[in-house]
Amino acid sequence: MIAYRRLLLATIAMTFCLIVLGAYVRLSDAGLGCPDWPGCYGQVSVIHASEHISAAQEANPHGPVTFAKAWKEMIHRYFAGVVGLCIVGIAVLAWRHRQERGSSPLLATLLVGVLVVQALFGKWTVTMLLKPAIVTGHLLGGLTVLSLLVWLYARTQRPWRQAVSPGLKLAAAAAFLVLGMQVTLGGWVSTNYAALACTDLPTCHGEWVPDMDVRNGFHVVRELGMSPEGDTLDMTALTAIHWMHRVGAVITLLVLGSFAVALIRAGQAGAGGMLLLLLGTQIALGAANVLLSLPLPLAAAHNGGAAALVVMMVLINYKARTSAQPRLAGVFHESTAA
Repeated sequence: MIAYRRLLLATIAMTFCLIVLGAYVRLSDAGLGCPDWPGCYGQVSVIHASEHISAAQEANPHGPVTFAKAWKEMIHRYFAGVVGLCIVGIAVLAWRHRQERGSSPLLATLLVGVLVVQALFGKWTVTMLLKPAIVTGHLLGGLTVLSLLVWLYARTQRPWRQAVSPGLKLAAAAAFLVLGMQVTLGGWVSTNYAALACTDLPTCHGEWVPDMDVRNGFHVVRELGMSPEGDTLDMTALTAIHWMHRVGAVITLLVLGSFAVALIRAGQAGAGGMLLLLLGTQIALGAANVLLSLPLPLAAAHNGGAAALVVMMVLINYKARTSAQPRLAGVFHESTAA
C-alpha cells in the first residue's frame, strides 16, 4: 500500500500541474498548435512534423499553427499520457491490494473510465475547433479526474477524530456544489475568451448591471465566437458571461467563507483556515487578472487556484463524511451560534 499511496500522491501532483499547463496552452492560443490528434500532423513529435508546420506557417503566417504553439500542445499531450499511465497503474495496484483497508478498486476502475472520456474530450477539443462546450467539458473532466484521485488518496488516511455533525456534513456538500458551479462559470469565461469583457472593478463598463446578451452568451451548442445563428458573438454576450462569473464569485465567497468559519468554530481550525487562505488568494487573483489585463502567469495561476479549492473541498467532504457521529445532534448549530 505504500507504493499505492505514493503513486496516488505523485499522480495528484502531476494532474494538478497538467490542469495548469492546459490553461496555459489554451490562454496562449496554442490549442490548435497541432490540428490533429493524438500526434502532430500524424507524427509523434513536432520535429517529425516540421515540414507540415512550416508549410502551414507559410500558408497562413497569422494562423494558429507555429512551432512554439505546436510544442506547447504536444508537451501537454505527452504529460497527459504520463498521467494516464499512472492512473492505469493506480487501478492495477488497487485491485492487487483490494483486501487491504483504504483500497477502492471499483472507484479506481471508474477513474480509468473517466480518463477515457477525458481523452475523448481532448480529441474533440482539437477536431471540433475549440467549441466552448467541448473545451469547458475538457476542463471539468480534468477536475473530475483530480477529485477522484484526491478521494482515493483520502481513503488511505484516517478520518477526523473529532465528530462532525450532520449539519456540517450537509454544509460541506452544499459548499462543494456552489464551488463546482463557479468553476464551471469560470471555465465558460475562459473558453469563450471573455476574461477581459469587463476591464473595471467593481463595476463593469462603469455600471453595476451592464447591457448584456445572456441568451447568446450562455447558448451551449455553438461555435467559438459565434452565435447559434452563425453571427459573430458581440460584446454584450461576452459581458454577460464575465458578469455572471463575477456574481458567482461573490456568492462563492459568501458560501465558502461562511462554511470555513463554521469549520473553525466546530474545531477544524486547520481545514477552515486553509480554505479561507485559498479562497482569499483566488479572489485576489481574479481581481488582479482584470486590473492587469490578464497576464498569462496570473491567468494560469487563477486556474490553479480553482483546482486547489477543488482539492481542499474534496478532502473536507471526505473527512466530514467519514468522521464519527456526534453524541449530540446540535453540535453544528451550537458551533455556528457561538
